Amino acid sequence: MSAGRFSLPEHKKAKIEIVPLIDIMFFLLATFIMVSLSMTKNQGMNVQLPAASTAAAMSQEQNKSIALTVMENGDIFFNKEKLTLAQLPFKLQTLKAAEKDPQVIVNAAGNADFRFVVAVLDEARKIGIAKVGISTTKK
Repeated sequence: MSAGRFSLPEHKKAKIEIVPLIDIMFFLLATFIMVSLSMTKNQGMNVQLPAASTAAAMSQEQNKSIALTVMENGDIFFNKEKLTLAQLPFKLQTLKAAEKDPQVIVNAAGNADFRFVVAVLDEARKIGIAKVGISTTKK
């Protein structure tokens, strides 16, 4: 065998294909965006919510709502700001003036005094907020 018959292949310059990497990055970006949009944001205080068999998952529309939290001892929180029952109407009026159709979710602890929960609901209705809901957990 002569050396001229068998020659070694020419060395090609190595290159990185960038198109598949771009595809993967777009896929990851889209995945992270979809996951972040589906996450619920808890604006209120953490309480042990009562259970209900008809409890529904929070929708994206409910994420834009204001949380009114009633604690076991009767403390009231507007999102995470502590208020008295006397201060609540002013905050709700400010909310109604700032937003066209405000939404309020009442997060009441399962063992909270019912009088305080009714008082919070009553104040929201007096102000004229039509979209008021009570947050529960699934049984």
